Amino acid sequence: MVHVLSSRILLSPTDPDRSRKFYGESLGLPVYREFGTGPERGTVYFLGGGFLEVSGRSAAPPSPGLRLWLQVEGVHAAHEELAARGVDIERPPVREPWGLVEMWIRDPDGVRIAVVEVPADHPMRYRP
Repeated sequence: MVHVLSSRILLSPTDPDRSRKFYGESLGLPVYREFGTGPERGTVYFLGGGFLEVSGRSAAPPSPGLRLWLQVEGVHAAHEELAARGVDIERPPVREPWGLVEMWIRDPDGVRIAVVEVPADHPMRYRP
C-alpha cells in the first residue's frame, strides 16, 4: 500500500482570478501557500484536514461529477455569513434523511459545494 503523506484537490478554473476571489474572499478559506506568478499562479487553501489548490487555467469547467464537501461547525451561521458576502446559495440548510444538515452552493465554474454540519447525535461523531 502507498503511504500517503499529504493530499490536495487540484482545480484548474476557467477564470483563475475569479475563482481565487471566490475561495479566498467569498468563502474566506485561509491560504496555505502560493507559488508562481501571473494570473495562472497557484494558490493552496486550507480545507480542514486537506487542501484545495487553484492553479492554471482550463478551457472548460470541471466535470459535473466533481463536488466538494466542506464540514463546518455551524451550517446556519455559515449560511448567514456566506449570504452576507454575496455567495449565491443554491439551497439553504436542510436536515437530510441521513441526519446531516446540508447547504449547497456552487463555485464560479459551477462546482457544487456541500457545506455540511454533522449534528452532535449523528453516528459520524462516534466510532464503534
